Parts: sequence; C-alpha cells; structure tokens
Amino acid sequence: MTRLSQYLLPTEKQAPADAEAISHKLMVRAGLIRQLGAGMWTWLPAGWRAHQRGVHIIREEMDAIGGHELLMPVLQPAEPWRKSGRYAIDELFKLHDRKGSELVLAMTHEEAVTTHVAQTVRSYRDLPLILYHFQVKERDEPRPRAGVLRTREFIMKDAYSFDRDADGMDERYELHVGAYDRIMERTGLRWYRVQADVGMMGGTGAHEYMAPCPAGENEVALAGSGASQYAANVEVASAAPQPVELPPAPVAPEEVSTPGLTSVVEVAAALGVPEGALLKAYPVIVEDDGRMLLLLVRGDHRVNEIKLARVLGRPSRPARAEEIAARLGPPGFIGPVGLDGRVEILLDEAALPIGARIAGDIGTCRAHGEERSTVSGAPTEEGMIALGGAIGERGGYVTGANRPDAHLRGVVPGRDFPFRSCDVRAVCAGDTVGGVGGYPITIEPAIEIGNIFKLGTRYSEPLSARFLDESGREQAIWMGCYGIGPARIAAAAVEQYADERGISWPRALAPFQVHLVAVGKAGDPARAKAEELYETLRAGGVEVVYDDRDAGPGEKFADAELLGCPLRLTVGKRAIESGEIEVQVRRGRRDAPGISLAGPPGELIRVLDELCRTLP
Repeated sequence: MTRLSQYLLPTEKQAPADAEAISHKLMVRAGLIRQLGAGMWTWLPAGWRAHQRGVHIIREEMDAIGGHELLMPVLQPAEPWRKSGRYAIDELFKLHDRKGSELVLAMTHEEAVTTHVAQTVRSYRDLPLILYHFQVKERDEPRPRAGVLRTREFIMKDAYSFDRDADGMDERYELHVGAYDRIMERTGLRWYRVQADVGMMGGTGAHEYMAPCPAGENEVALAGSGASQYAANVEVASAAPQPVELPPAPVAPEEVSTPGLTSVVEVAAALGVPEGALLKAYPVIVEDDGRMLLLLVRGDHRVNEIKLARVLGRPSRPARAEEIAARLGPPGFIGPVGLDGRVEILLDEAALPIGARIAGDIGTCRAHGEERSTVSGAPTEEGMIALGGAIGERGGYVTGANRPDAHLRGVVPGRDFPFRSCDVRAVCAGDTVGGVGGYPITIEPAIEIGNIFKLGTRYSEPLSARFLDESGREQAIWMGCYGIGPARIAAAAVEQYADERGISWPRALAPFQVHLVAVGKAGDPARAKAEELYETLRAGGVEVVYDDRDAGPGEKFADAELLGCPLRLTVGKRAIESGEIEVQVRRGRRDAPGISLAGPPGELIRVLDELCRTLP
C-alpha cells in the first residue's frame, strides 16, 4: 500500500543544520533517511526502495557473469585478520565477548571468504569460482559526514574471484570490469572508471568507479576523450608538468638574504621569480628505522602522500620542527645544498628537464649522482641528457640555505647536490598526458561508487588457501575482490540530478516510477477518478505512490518535486473538465501530452509505459 495518507514519508521544509552535501539535505528533507547517531543512518521506506533498486541491478549483473550469492557474518574472529596483517587497521572495530575472545566487526570480507575457500577448494577442478554477497560493513570512521556518503555502517556488495593462476585472475577481473561498466550504465549515473591505488587491500592493480559531483571527496584527473581518454584518481595520476621559467644559473649557488620569509609565496615575490622556480623541502622520517629523508618538489606543486608511501615502501611521517633543526637547519630555510650525505635527497621528477624525466609506473625511483649527473645504474645512451648541464642551461632553482633568514639562488640539481628522482607530486590542472603537446588535465571532485582489485596471493598465502594442480603440486589460489555501494549509487544520483525543487531520480533508481496527485476533497469527482486511476495503475504493475492526503495542492506538488519520481500524474478539476490526466516529467519540470481518462485501462498502461521508456 503506497497511499501517502498511510505511508511513512516524513518530508521536511528545512535541511539539517549540519548538512552540506546536496544528497544529505535532500534525502533527509524527502523523508528517505533519518540519522540515529554519528555515521549511523536508517533507510525509511521510500529511501530503501531506491537503495534496493541499485541492489537489483548489481545482483543481475553479478549473476550474469557466473557469481554465486552467499552471506557471511559481520561479527568475525580476530585471528584471520591477524594472519592477513590487517588487524592493526585503525578503522577496524575490535571487541571481546564475555569469554574474552577477540572479535572484529568486518569492514570487508577477504579474511572470511578466503578461510572458507581454504576449507572447501581442494583441486584445480574446483576453480575458477566467483562468490559475492550484500552485507552490512562496519567502519570506525573518524569523521562521518555527508549523510549516507561517509558512514560508520553501510551495506556493500563485495565479490571475490578465485583462480588457478595470474592469467585466470586477469580473466575474472575483466569479467568484473564488464559487469561494473554495465551496472554504472544501467543506473543512469555519469561515471568514470579510473586507475587507483591498492591501498589497505593490497594486491597488484586496482580501478575505481567514480561519479563526478561537487560533494565528492575524491579527485579524478581527466584528459582526452573517447578511446584515448586518460582517467585516474589524483592519488596515483601522473602527468607532464606545466613548464616553468627558471632564472639564469650562475657558476655556483649564490646566497640571498630573506629575513623572515619562510613560505614559497613570500620568497618568490621577494626574488621576483615564479613559485615553480623554488624547490620546496619536505623532510620525512621513515618510521621503522628513524631515517630522515629530504623530499624536494617544485614550489608550485604539493607532495602526494600515496605516491610517497609507494616510493618508500614503508610508513613515514613528516619530520618535527626539532628534528629538522637538529639534522638540517632552521625550519623554513632548509635546502639540499651542503648536507654532505647527512640525509638522502629525493627530487620529484617534475623538477627535472623534460629530456631527463623517467617514464615509468608510480613508485619508480632512480639515483642521480654528482659525478655523472645521469641516471645511475642505466647505460649512458646516445641522446641521454646530462642532468647538471641540462638544468643549468635552462636556469637554476631557489632553495633554502640551511641558515636563518637566507636562501640560495641558482641551485642546479646534480651539480650542487646528489639525489634520487621519484614521481611523488600530485598532478595539477593544466598538466598534460600523451607526450609533447598532449591532452591537458582537468581535475573533478567525484564520489567513489565501487572499486576492484587484483589481489594475487595477498590473502591466500597467509590464510593457506591452496589447491592441487594437474601435476598434483600444491599452489596458492589467485584472487580478486570487487566492491560496490548501493547507498553511494543512490546518493550520487541525488547529487548529480537534483535541482532547486528537489531530487530528480534516474528512472532505474527511482523509488516509484509515478507520483499520482489527487487535487480535491473527499467525495469530489476528481478524487473518485484518482482512486480509480490508482487501482488501475497498481493492477497494471506500475510502481506508483499516491498522494491521497487531505492537503492543499501546493503542499502536494512541493512534496512530489522533492521526492523526485520520474513522472507526476495529476487528477483535479481541470483533468475532469478536459478528460485528460495532467502529466509532468520531473527532469526539467516539463509538461508532457495528457493521457485520456476515458480510454480502456490497458491502453492507459501502454501509453504510460511508452512514456516511461523515453525518460532518462
């Protein structure tokens, strides 16, 4: 029964005071969700219908590639998480039962599913295998925000593939790429599939499915279009930097007085050079051995923490002021010249001349020394640029002098200090990909809807998931994992298509296809005709919500626009006089041709179905 007089749809005129994201504001106002606590949300009936529409699409596409649905518990023993090395994750809820046994509330299910497969898969004949479920996930999120976009509890579909070898894993991965592409197309969202970091999941490769919108907390780097489009999460994106004009380099660095000037902006302005002509120093401490490293990036760039972690291969932290003063010099005035090997220096590739930049995957790191000023460990080939000379010919950088109130001008990497080059900067809008004269990058905020990972043997090795191959030899199972969030699909749809009046659902995700509004009092001919139409629509299989409340037309129309069903049908005095149901398409709030009230029920359903099929 979907009569609003008997339905729980508590609409609100005002958004919550702390709401910033459009989806947070409108989903509360439209009566779709309600908050119970920080990061804890209840889906009310109409909201749950929208959520489950996404679930239905996901389930159909997972079944189509041979996935088997199951259900694993949220409450799990801690031991498998210790074996996988993920027990220490801060966001993992940890608890003890009354007997003192260590337990966790799962944020993903790699440990659980791998444990089951280790117990049941024996032979190569049992593989390949795809398992998936829809389950609640728990996450000790430090800063819940944006309604259902970042919560402490949420439902996710996660799938896991199991194969005999890397080739099989790649095949299953591509199956999921196709399935996820179709899921995203069917939802009606605008979306990108982007290169991504493996993060805490581990493994050898990953992609994310992103829905662009201003409320997104991820950033996507985009360039080109069509088959040649480049798309990557800014966390892993690489690109050629925009050129910077360097001042001429003298035969040796020259000290300049910069009293009290510690920021890039201040020093650049005082010396009359662009910010990119400075080398910004970023000292870090490697946590497992306490070593200090000095990271250098152009003054107009910033360090990308994800890339830095991949380069180092271990945790690190920014050095504290007292550590900097003890090992290098006064904070705000440190630089790479004259350190005499006290710390290792890492120079971002964007600070190298174009001909000397190292092409390669994120995480490449090459050494450059004072004597050769070329790529250490690689043969000197014809055409390779000697770094010191190349940079010196185009100019020198400004760096800190490691003394109070002083900087150095005309510093040439390779000539004036040794370094290793790495890609550790965040790309900027206007950088290019695709070689010289390539495509400029734009950066868009986006919501992460789903992610897929090539796990390899990351979990099968520690959890002993093995099988016997054709020769009777024991081998580790190769895995992939694939997550997607129905709640985020719903919220992204609200973000992308809302207007000043409320939500405008894509047809595939709308809680109802039709919002029927009766205008008139009980006993009026219009109310009687609306009741008849409601029963006709229900009998014809149309998903309809019927506003039969004793409320004014203004309130009813406002709630209909707020809820955002694709079609609004209105039956009032005007419809009775004209003999036609008034029809409005929610997207763009445009009127559509009326539908005859006098026609047979089958004809009405046919016309309505044809109209619905034309909607976005």
